[in-house]
Amino acid sequence: MLHAFDVDAHIWFKPQVSGTVQEGRRYHSACVLGKVIFTHGGYNQTGYNHTNDIYKLDTTTMVWTLINTTGTPPPASYRHSATIIGTKMFVFGGSGGLWNLNTIRVFDTEINHWLDTPSTQLLPEERCDHSAFTYNGELYIFCGSNWNKTFNDVWKFSPETFSWKKVEPKGKHPHRMEDMCCCMVGDRIILFGADNRPGDLYVLDFSPSLNILCKLAVIQYGLDQSELPHNIRWELAAMTSNSN
Repeated sequence: MLHAFDVDAHIWFKPQVSGTVQEGRRYHSACVLGKVIFTHGGYNQTGYNHTNDIYKLDTTTMVWTLINTTGTPPPASYRHSATIIGTKMFVFGGSGGLWNLNTIRVFDTEINHWLDTPSTQLLPEERCDHSAFTYNGELYIFCGSNWNKTFNDVWKFSPETFSWKKVEPKGKHPHRMEDMCCCMVGDRIILFGADNRPGDLYVLDFSPSLNILCKLAVIQYGLDQSELPHNIRWELAAMTSNSN
């Protein structure tokens, strides 16, 4: 079932759709390219079998299409991520029930083809239920779990060199989390909630101001805060705790 939210009128509605409408599913991925929504994988409503199919919804005509892909698709999985960079969809991680993935697969939306991808020496640990986003043409993944372990790490993937690099942000790291909401707002990533930390809110700033850098220096070097204004001390406390 498809619902839409009008951000101008603040109204929920159920649009009329046509075409090859996919059956209900969960734990799939969805990403947007222009006015098209791509969905990939997940659990089917009937039989609860995980899949590796791709559907697209043209939001102008509201027509669903099952894409006949070529190339070698990734294994059928769920709880993975799919992120658009340019005209390609980058699928990372996911679970098949008894196993998790840590590989990148790339789908070219212009020719509906799964590309052959080289292997990489440095890889994040296998995981699902992570967040993924793109910034300056690179893919980032954040947190997630592999059933035996929950993560709070950040990894960056470069499509140009097809290589991974672990990122070490400054400031107080989030708790180990999974199933969180992650949104890009300007140069900041807003991370809210999680399966095990439902009220937590964190911000990852890719372009911090001098004001933020000074506050981080006060925290990092344990500088005296007693002479600082109350609002600054409150902000410093908020940056080093989970209190509001």
